[in-house]
Amino acid sequence: MEIKMNLTKSPKAKPDWNKLGFGKIFTDHMFVMDWNSEKGWYDARIEPFGNLSLHPAATVFHYGAEIFEGLKAYRRPDGEVQLFRPWENIKRLNNSAERLSLPQVDEAFTLDALKKFVALEKDWVPSLPGTSLYLRPFLFGNDETLGVHTIHNAKFLIIASPVGAYYAEGLNPVKIMIETEDVRAVRGGTGYTKCGGNYAASMRAGDRAAAEGYSQVLWLDGVERKYIEEVGAMNVMFLINDTVVTPKLTGSILPGITRKSCIELLKEMGCKVEERLLSVDELEKAMQDGTLKEAWGCGTAAVISPIGELRINGTSFTVADGGIGKLSQKLYDTLTDIQWGKAPDTHQWTCKVD
Repeated sequence: MEIKMNLTKSPKAKPDWNKLGFGKIFTDHMFVMDWNSEKGWYDARIEPFGNLSLHPAATVFHYGAEIFEGLKAYRRPDGEVQLFRPWENIKRLNNSAERLSLPQVDEAFTLDALKKFVALEKDWVPSLPGTSLYLRPFLFGNDETLGVHTIHNAKFLIIASPVGAYYAEGLNPVKIMIETEDVRAVRGGTGYTKCGGNYAASMRAGDRAAAEGYSQVLWLDGVERKYIEEVGAMNVMFLINDTVVTPKLTGSILPGITRKSCIELLKEMGCKVEERLLSVDELEKAMQDGTLKEAWGCGTAAVISPIGELRINGTSFTVADGGIGKLSQKLYDTLTDIQWGKAPDTHQWTCKVD
């Protein structure tokens, strides 16, 4: 399928790269493609960034038929731009689409469209340390009817935003509170997908945590309420004694691409890694007896987010003396050096944008 180009006649002024924040500024263009159950995907185009016009009965508004992804484009030291494992994001997008009965995209075409889009917006990729161009592909149903039925019309877009640190704290340790009332997902549900409903349902717990001075919540499983699952916007890992323990993927946890990369890098570093069920009781005991050495969240937006304080059952525990653990720091440095092209990519994880 050909990608039509309709370029803006009024390019925006570039922002102050020192004051980006996260997801507040958007580039000049967006990629758009439509789908119909009879025609399939059609009318792929790059056009000026702008508002969408949708029917008030569009399926996405009433039944949450929406999925999304998040990845970044990085400015290398030589000035070139590269993506980090974009094929993994596209594959996960299709897994999410299958779960929500949305149309899947052609993976090769979508990767090509993503690269062409980033190439066009290349000047929006910042070069200051810790900055990048955040990419948000998303797909939603837009049938113009209130009936609950199979999706017949959908739309796929990619938008982009130059970003700094996800958390205001940057790489400084964040405070996390274990959530004991609400649950994020259950096996058989949509926990392994990136759909808007998962995040909307997490807001109440996040608001409660914020009111008490915590950055995120740490979710427990939705059945027994005893096993650690993930942080609000990230997967999570714990260094207990000399072993990195991370919750195994049971169907209710997002299979993070940063999580996957961390596990591979940790094993290469000679670290013992266990993907298994981790009960809140085991974690609390490790905090009490001092065998919990480090804890961190990992995800595309924040990359590595060290946890400096963890609250459980009303008691707060300091992790790694409230600082950044040696392993957390090493993992962050190793991963970001690959992402920003400062270290050789021996894994074939990156691809340059022409």
